[in-house]
Amino acid sequence: MSAITLEKLINWRREFHQYPEIGWSEFLTTAKIVKELRQLGLKVSVGPEVINQEFAFGRRRQIVEKGLAVAREHHVDEDLLAEMQELTGCVAIFDSGKAGPTVALRFDIDCVGVTETTEQTHRPYAENFASCHAGEMHACGHDGHISIGLGVAHWLVENKDKLVGKVKLLFQPAEEGVRGARAMAESGIADDADYFLGAHLGFIANSGEIVINPTHFLCTTKYDFRFKGAPSHAGAEPELGRNALAGACHAATQMLGISRHGKGMSRINIGVLKAGEGRNVTPANAEMQIEVRGENEEINRFMAENAVRMAEGAAHSFQLEMESEIMGEAVDLTNDQALIDVMTKVVNQHPELTAIATRPFGGSEDATVLAKRVQRCGGKSLYFVVGADRTAGHHQAGFDFDEKQLMTAVTLYTGCLTELLK
Repeated sequence: MSAITLEKLINWRREFHQYPEIGWSEFLTTAKIVKELRQLGLKVSVGPEVINQEFAFGRRRQIVEKGLAVAREHHVDEDLLAEMQELTGCVAIFDSGKAGPTVALRFDIDCVGVTETTEQTHRPYAENFASCHAGEMHACGHDGHISIGLGVAHWLVENKDKLVGKVKLLFQPAEEGVRGARAMAESGIADDADYFLGAHLGFIANSGEIVINPTHFLCTTKYDFRFKGAPSHAGAEPELGRNALAGACHAATQMLGISRHGKGMSRINIGVLKAGEGRNVTPANAEMQIEVRGENEEINRFMAENAVRMAEGAAHSFQLEMESEIMGEAVDLTNDQALIDVMTKVVNQHPELTAIATRPFGGSEDATVLAKRVQRCGGKSLYFVVGADRTAGHHQAGFDFDEKQLMTAVTLYTGCLTELLK
């Protein structure tokens, strides 16, 4: 009988729920995961071995320092922090000692910048496991994903004699804003994987439903554009100023007019535009935060290239300096039929579950970056959805999910591993 029980999975989930950390600050979270995995006797790598800092999109010094401060408040071992080299996330390697395939499993670990509700009807608040960090909340289910990953790790150790090959458990930072997968992929940690599996709780399915082959993963690129002009007195010497606000506004209206693509869905959103220093000062600085999306990489590239061109053109027109920074990215994904067949077989072994062959995902997920990397290296990939009833939508202050589905997810992962590593 397995030592992994639903109660244990729930306890893990609730512990991580209490201490959420936004992307690139998850030092306490990483430390707890590493401790649990190393106690199992697994080899666990952290730092540059698993994260290529050059591709750590949107990683800011103040966020890193905040996370390190939280870790030290909780007495995280300084040797482990030194080992991390200011990079969050980790990868555990299970080695059966017998020849066989290598399977990579991905679990995201960061939270959302949301303040959790204090309504008495909200279970985490009512049962005293709500977020202890103001403005940060596990409002997307990543606390559950961590718990599932730890459950799979325990199962692997318990079943070592029955398995062949290797399993790499990828606990990935900074999924929100699709910022972390590229950095983990570019470390090369999953390049030897024959198979890749990733999943999400809830989202497009309810409890008991398993979406085996979700489609329409949207490519996306997130940009920050920063415009720099020159200040001047707006009344006495306006001709000496270079108006960054005007340039940014011009860029915004141009971007919103980008032609949509005839080969599929395309999107652009300008989520933040802030500028200026004072009412009577020509605004010398402006910042735009935008995202483009596309049904495939060609369409996304079309949108991205046009957005950059328009930002550069506006900067030139208003005599501004302009810099752009990619803050996140995800790609499209086509699941491999071989793994679709494996997952279908596993789901059909459980009559309490309903196999849904396909359903549009309709959003972006940076697990696709890792999945596609594995495919390009010759492996096969599958991203699936484990249905879970929610009390509110993802990223909302009242979000909570059906915790019984933690065991469902562990059962599906381990069922696939049983099929692939025999």
